[in-house]
Amino acid sequence: MGMRFQAAPAHLYVEPPGRAPAEILQRLEAELDELWSFVGKKANQHWVWIAMDATTRQVIAFHVGDRSGQSAQVLWEKIPAMYQEHAMFYTDHYAACLGVIPSAQYRAISKLVRKTNHVERFNCTLRQRVPRLVHATLSFSKKLSNHIGAIKYFIGDYNLTKWAALPE
Repeated sequence: MGMRFQAAPAHLYVEPPGRAPAEILQRLEAELDELWSFVGKKANQHWVWIAMDATTRQVIAFHVGDRSGQSAQVLWEKIPAMYQEHAMFYTDHYAACLGVIPSAQYRAISKLVRKTNHVERFNCTLRQRVPRLVHATLSFSKKLSNHIGAIKYFIGDYNLTKWAALPE
């Protein structure tokens, strides 16, 4: 099982916009959120950080770590340069992203504004489709590498499905 996860590509099959920034008519928007998980036992907590393109709904980056600013920084470094340079990022009011995302590109918003609906919905999909992420479950990860691999494997498949469904 672990070998299959190691074979999953690091690029997640995400297809960032191929046009130059001057040709982009609509500003890139991305949503960020995190969800709780564990490895081995519930006391061994790991947070799955997700960055999602708000238009295509593809996951552009993810990171599994703690709930600190350091993990927010690692997620930021995994986000494609096109987004880092041109996208507006929407998050909940969790302070870990402050100082990581440039302030001109960062908006902490309430759930009523509905700018994080897609990533919140994706978190639910992730919990439904990756059994090891369910809070009360018999199937859980015993090794962090398998935990990350299962998430990466699902995201790659999800992005391929989303890419195939996008209009040309």
